[in-house]
Amino acid sequence: MHKLTKVLKHRVDTTNADPVVTPIYQNSAFSASSPFFYTRKNNPNVEELEDIFCALDESAHAICCSTGMAAISNTLLLLKPGDHLVINQLIYGCSYVLFERFCAQYQIKLSVLDLSSKEGIEAIPVDVSMVLFETPTNPFVRSIDIANVSAKAKAYNPNALVVVDNTWATPLFQQPLLHGADIALYSATKYFSGHSDVMGGVLTTNSDALAQHLRDARFYHGAILDPNSAWLLRRSMQTFELRMKAQGEATRIVRDWLAQQKGVEEVFYPTIDGVQLTGYATLLFFTLEAHLSEKYDAFIAVLNLFDTGTGMACVTSMVARPYTGSHASMNDTQKAQMGLTKQLVRLSIGLEQVEDLLSDLGRAFEMIQTNE
Repeated sequence: MHKLTKVLKHRVDTTNADPVVTPIYQNSAFSASSPFFYTRKNNPNVEELEDIFCALDESAHAICCSTGMAAISNTLLLLKPGDHLVINQLIYGCSYVLFERFCAQYQIKLSVLDLSSKEGIEAIPVDVSMVLFETPTNPFVRSIDIANVSAKAKAYNPNALVVVDNTWATPLFQQPLLHGADIALYSATKYFSGHSDVMGGVLTTNSDALAQHLRDARFYHGAILDPNSAWLLRRSMQTFELRMKAQGEATRIVRDWLAQQKGVEEVFYPTIDGVQLTGYATLLFFTLEAHLSEKYDAFIAVLNLFDTGTGMACVTSMVARPYTGSHASMNDTQKAQMGLTKQLVRLSIGLEQVEDLLSDLGRAFEMIQTNE
């Protein structure tokens, strides 16, 4: 045997290595006797992370995907031609466009309702197959009663699936499965990562059958989270609760400060009912008075502590205009139906000193009003 061949076949014995942190299993393949088989199906880093999400959401199963949109797409694959999908009117712009295109391509009926209202819930169609919504919503962070939506949908069709995008509340403050949802989904890119350096998506469920369908879809569509991202997310989960509590307190301070500012028309922050939603952190919206709406670019130009990149729910404070940011993929008619205007501004509060953030915002407000 050639000496290089012999050396390359050698493996270090890690039986007693006992690392404090699980190493990255950057393997694409495992031996035939391994329970992991192939990383497109599963991987030790992914499985470890899924165990954490099961504990957080008190769920029987967690399925980690490559991005939040991959998680949503995986869920849509549970539908078949002729089914009826119901979504909430207020929802992330890319999700809205995905639902429209997916339903048109696969002959699935689509209804867009305001599920934050009693009238919207009453309008759920009798042939409903799936209801999918965010709560709190993006934008305007309105709350939707998960139990009421679930009860209405399942009264019409016991097999109807209720899917809740719980990204903004996180399982720390809201657990959809405990309130009647069949599937909870998350963009792990946001709070779970918290550092704007890794992408991921998560689906949780208590149904063995749904979990198997979702894992199969992930396997055949190649949507699994990669080992390195799983390892990074596992690292971030060490500080998840600490970050959420600190950022939540800062967010409340900024909310109260904004409500007193000249030039602010309205501040949007979810209702903490203590039953479904028990807390909240980082994301809030406010509307500039109409005469200031064209001064957004000047407003953000003054800010030193708020980044303007695509992202949120991280340790760095962010500012964005949903009209041209998170919902840019929607047309003007769709934005109008959503009540989205150029007056709306989104803030995500990070871990900077809150006094510094208020000072930064104060200078920006003063500048756009001084130059009127």
